[in-house]
Amino acid sequence: MRAPNPGRRVPRQESPLSMSDRPLKILHVFRAPVGGLFRHVMDLARGQIERGHQVGVVADSLTGGERATTALSNIAPRLALGLSRVPMRRHPGPLDLPAVIHLNKRIRDARADVVHGHGAKGGAYARLAFPARRPVRAYTPHGGSLWFEWRTLTGKFYLSSEKLLIGRGDLYLFESENSARTFQRKIGNPRAVARVVHNGVAKSEFEPVKLAPDATDILFLGELRALKGVDLLIEALAQMQNAGRRVTATLVGDGPDSAAFQALTSRHSLSGAVRFMPPMPARRAFALGRIMVVPSRAEGLPYVVLEAAAAGKPLVATNVGGIPEIYGDLAEHLVPPGNFVALSKAVAGALDEPAAAADLAQRLRERVAAAFSIDGMVEGILTAYQTALERLQARR
Repeated sequence: MRAPNPGRRVPRQESPLSMSDRPLKILHVFRAPVGGLFRHVMDLARGQIERGHQVGVVADSLTGGERATTALSNIAPRLALGLSRVPMRRHPGPLDLPAVIHLNKRIRDARADVVHGHGAKGGAYARLAFPARRPVRAYTPHGGSLWFEWRTLTGKFYLSSEKLLIGRGDLYLFESENSARTFQRKIGNPRAVARVVHNGVAKSEFEPVKLAPDATDILFLGELRALKGVDLLIEALAQMQNAGRRVTATLVGDGPDSAAFQALTSRHSLSGAVRFMPPMPARRAFALGRIMVVPSRAEGLPYVVLEAAAAGKPLVATNVGGIPEIYGDLAEHLVPPGNFVALSKAVAGALDEPAAAADLAQRLRERVAAAFSIDGMVEGILTAYQTALERLQARR
């Protein structure tokens, strides 16, 4: 395919927006290259490249650290539309303008068909894009603004901003039915194309993980913040200890509440039973604990549950967000959120009845294998792009 020439303006009739007769040019934009959002974009970008589409990435330069730099460097040679990293602050303000201008230049130079914003900041940048040749403006919240409530001042700001931008999106993608319902309830019903496309995992992730010799009883893997319920897990461990049962735990990750959680561990005299470890790849972390615990207060459709289920890890998880969609008819085994007493009972039950926990893990593994694949995710999103492209073309 001929390399794009950013200096030449192409007449509209020479560039029909149809996926059926040529590869698409797709730009993904997001702020923090960390966590499930980052994994989603990388999986999606690789899948789109494998199907012959041209892909580019615009990401924040202030976050992610060495792991993000390595991951982006590995995929960069395959990005036909290039990789660029620019400062993107967490909270909106005047300093966002240079990033928006940079994105518009990238869209213009690439002659992009789709600009896909991920997360609140990426979604805002994508929908604020104003190039002469209009691409489809797609948005996947990945939680983001949806975590906020109208009753708080911060929530009013972010949700009001979403309401202002809702008309500028051409395609709204949600990783779960729950996220789609939350968006509709808090922000509104998009007049644009809206689709639910579940996250997916690769076939290689269904290989079992061998436990390390020093594996603890339970494992937490994720961001260390209150939203993830780490404090509830620590309280559950303290309750079990007070009842005469010592349960060991490995907490893998980092986040804004890391120091507070370590202090809470010390106050409950759990320092000898709980170890904190830095972020690491999921499958490496899975070797460090016998039972995976997901004590979240809120979630989208968490990759950590899909990954643990694929690896056959026994799971204790809360009934929040899209987790019931992963469990399906096994959702009766989920734990009420925000309740460390119920969490402690569920953890104790999984430890006391390992055969039952292993049986549930196998049934969940089979469900994830059947319904949550990367191929299905990529195809679903590409199909949604095509629908939005055709609608945009029809309006012209």
